[in-house]
Amino acid sequence: MSAGQFFTRVGYSVLSCLIGVVFALPLIWFIFAPFNARAELGLAIPDPFTFQNFMTVFENGFAMRALLNSLIQALGGVVLVGFAATLAAYALSRSSIPGKGAVTYILLLFSSVVSGSAAMVPIFLIISSMGLIDSHIAVILVFGGGLLPTAMFILRDFIDGIPRTYEESAMVAGASPVQAFFDVALPVIRPGIVVVVVWAFVNIWGSFLIPFILLRSDSVMPASVAIYSFYSEAGTPIVTLLAAYSLIYSLPVIVLYLFVSWRFGFRFFGGIKA
Repeated sequence: MSAGQFFTRVGYSVLSCLIGVVFALPLIWFIFAPFNARAELGLAIPDPFTFQNFMTVFENGFAMRALLNSLIQALGGVVLVGFAATLAAYALSRSSIPGKGAVTYILLLFSSVVSGSAAMVPIFLIISSMGLIDSHIAVILVFGGGLLPTAMFILRDFIDGIPRTYEESAMVAGASPVQAFFDVALPVIRPGIVVVVVWAFVNIWGSFLIPFILLRSDSVMPASVAIYSFYSEAGTPIVTLLAAYSLIYSLPVIVLYLFVSWRFGFRFFGGIKA
């Protein structure tokens, strides 16, 4: 190795370390600030160390109820998206409908372009005309409709990779099409369903705009909206309580990723049971 190559590698290593430190510092502050009685921006190590921030947050009934509401809405949306996307993607993959590929791409295009604030007025009018304003079902339906096209697109790629001969062999052996789907195709595409479930859960759990527009009562507000209860009347954040609640709010997503990593190891592969 020449001297020039050596110094180049050292330079890249130093630069990588500096970039890593820049990204790591906010994360370190995020982890330690909830245990700090004075969660200042320039103070990472708790001094003094305390659990009082968490005790105060746990005493906030509105904030704790909001975590349960987020869980209800996220799980409801995940079940709707996972179930509907699996059946729709399988039907599109195995059917002989002309132009089915164009339909999938059009749905994906419109769900990507017409989203967020651009779609909230018609969404609000539709939900209002259905009489579902200020209900969990409203949030679940809107998220289900918004995430379904992309979920179908993801799952269809998984299903297209399964040879049709698998199901045909099962039906030759006497299985019905429904049995062939549940006993042959579903175990193989299960990793794809896990991908969709994790992706949908994270999107719903962290969303603010949709529940903020569609919900009115404190009893159905999710944590993404309730987090603003840790601001003063002047709009100033109470940093200690906000840090503690943010850490609690992040735990379900972290636990989900750890569970998927432990269960699948992110080695998404399928298999057919004999």
